[in-house]
Amino acid sequence: MKTIQLTLDDDLLDRVNYAIAQQQTSLALFIKESLIHYLHKLKIKEMEKQHHEGYSRQPVQKDEFDIWEKEPIRK
Repeated sequence: MKTIQLTLDDDLLDRVNYAIAQQQTSLALFIKESLIHYLHKLKIKEMEKQHHEGYSRQPVQKDEFDIWEKEPIRK
């Protein structure tokens, strides 16, 4: 585990401190969870990009999913 030093502008720090107070958490935990959330968001964006590129290379063929439209809905 590493310790880092971080500089934040006053407005951002005020907003973070408000959020920390509302969530009753610590600055360290807030930053850690924020970074995890942001990295997850980046991973999703990358997967969406790959999905789009895949369908650009191999578009859906006519009638490709027709079989699913004929499947009965099960409850």
